[in-house]
Amino acid sequence: MSVSFAPLIPLWLLATLAAASVAIAALAVVRGARGAGLRLVPMAALLLALANPLLIAEDRRPLPDVAVVVVDESLSQGVGERRAETERAVAALRQRLDALPGLEVRVVRVGGGDGTRLFEALDAGLADLPRRRLAGVVMITDGQVHDVPADLGRGLGAPLHALLTGRPGERDRRIVVADNPGFALVGRSATLAVTVEEAGATGSATLAVQADGVPLLTTAVPLNTPVSIEVPIRHAGQTVVELAAAPAEGELSAANNRTAVGLSGVRDRLKVLLVSGEPHAGERTWRNFLKADPAVDLVHFTILRSPEKDDRTPIRELALITFPVRELFEERLQDFDLVIFDRYRRRGLLAQPYYLALADYVRAGGALLVSVGPEYAEPGSLWDTPLQAVLPARPGGRVVARPFRPQPTEIGRRHPVTGPLAGEAAWGRWLRLTTVEPLRGSAVLSGSEGRPVMLLDKVGEGRVAMVLSDTIWLWDRGWEGGGPHDELLRRLAHWLMKEPELEEEALTAEVKGERLEVTRRSLTPPPPGVAVIRPDGRRLDLPLVDQGDGRGFASLAADQPGLWRVEDGARTALAAVGGLDSQEMAELVATPARLHPVAEASGGAVSWLAEGLPELRRVAPRRTAHGRGWIGLASRGDAVVTGVRTVPLLPAPLLLLAVLGGLLAAWRREGR
Repeated sequence: MSVSFAPLIPLWLLATLAAASVAIAALAVVRGARGAGLRLVPMAALLLALANPLLIAEDRRPLPDVAVVVVDESLSQGVGERRAETERAVAALRQRLDALPGLEVRVVRVGGGDGTRLFEALDAGLADLPRRRLAGVVMITDGQVHDVPADLGRGLGAPLHALLTGRPGERDRRIVVADNPGFALVGRSATLAVTVEEAGATGSATLAVQADGVPLLTTAVPLNTPVSIEVPIRHAGQTVVELAAAPAEGELSAANNRTAVGLSGVRDRLKVLLVSGEPHAGERTWRNFLKADPAVDLVHFTILRSPEKDDRTPIRELALITFPVRELFEERLQDFDLVIFDRYRRRGLLAQPYYLALADYVRAGGALLVSVGPEYAEPGSLWDTPLQAVLPARPGGRVVARPFRPQPTEIGRRHPVTGPLAGEAAWGRWLRLTTVEPLRGSAVLSGSEGRPVMLLDKVGEGRVAMVLSDTIWLWDRGWEGGGPHDELLRRLAHWLMKEPELEEEALTAEVKGERLEVTRRSLTPPPPGVAVIRPDGRRLDLPLVDQGDGRGFASLAADQPGLWRVEDGARTALAAVGGLDSQEMAELVATPARLHPVAEASGGAVSWLAEGLPELRRVAPRRTAHGRGWIGLASRGDAVVTGVRTVPLLPAPLLLLAVLGGLLAAWRREGR
């Protein structure tokens, strides 16, 4: 209840009357008049009546205080028995909180993402709650929290308590990659700075390193000391480097004893040699395609006529420069990433040793693309050279000069070069096809009467492709709607240069959401299943489902943090739950260090669940909120006003009696 005033006249007038009354009384006192003091009684009673004092009574409904329980469900909480310990603590804490009168309980569960962010979740949980109703916050966590603010404890206005899972003095060993360049040039090495950390330990640990599933080295490294690891980059695209440290005796978990880093292999410049045997309509198509890529250094020669032809044309009018045969095919051949022969016929420009060198270049890992026309069906083609040892097809002796529409073959629908293009709209027709007798390799495109149009083959460490029509340029011109010219040639060139995403035999593993997705690509039906090695070392068999396009697919719940390994007997794929450099898995040892400052600033405490769940008490605001074996929640006593009643503080008859009584007393006093 409270007292308020509702004056019957303006305040200025009331103040004037009060001043006048005081002045009259003072004058009477100065002049010594009898009853001067009694004259103030009716004046005061009259002024009080004009001020109209009211007694205000509010109807208030008490509001319950709110306690917030923040539950850490991040990846590090999955170590050992922490998750079960957490759930037992939540159940017991909830039971005790529900038993306290006048208390509402909110439970906020926080999963792991980019680190453990409990305070962001707490802010969201308090968004609709006035802080004057907050009794306190209880966090159940391992202490590995990555968004602890510097001043929240004082600004929270209520005690914050942390109940830690795990045990004091836990031991854990982990691998830290301090310096990851991220990329390196193909053919060179990348340097990783690696540390095997174990707090307070000395000695050494065994470190095993693999690149793309192939063992690279095994060595002993000193604990808590950075060492440099050289990783050779053998191909473009990502090279996955796996590092594993031998587990320590009695350590908390081996989940972070293994890690992986991705190194992107990039080519300094792609060097391509294009030799056109004669000018033709498709020559510019090849040149434009290669020149459109700023990362390609193109060396292009077009042979305008055969050297044995003698028409008395001066040599200076036949070419801008002399064709540097010896320099290209003997001295610099290994510098090229791709060699293309476009409608080339043997004309005596290249001696037999150069063809042999080119064949050896392919076997040693080089890439050769041969695009042929009618010249391949005639004597003097590339087949009539030592290069035939690496070519996948011999000439058939005929040229089919009628339009046909290229179509992916059965293998082509499974092959990564042509498979993704198979679902597009009908392509425009080509006009001419050179027949061949395939000897090896895979025909991925077919034409008239099912004859091969594009052949792909692997020879030794290198790769060879043959395009058996010289009218692919029609797609570039948009004839009959054209076709995926640039994309097809891009995929073909990248397959020849061994880009990993275009490997026809590949195994990939990727974590999406909370599931591990495994894809096995093959030109033949995929194997029935793969082996999955979980981060804890347990092995399980995972069956694959054939998708009909060269891919076998499977998925399973990724319910354990760390590095997952997938094997099909010949290949290995890696996937990390929590990311390859996850904050969550970086440190697993439970610790009070991060939460202690904010808990202390708020008046709360940090304690271990291993020592028992503390007793709960209600305490007055700004009083001590923790002690030996107990934690406190503030009693706020907030309420909402549901109604207001006003009653005159002084009834009118009483005021009238006071005025009349005061006048009568003053009259009697003056009459004596």
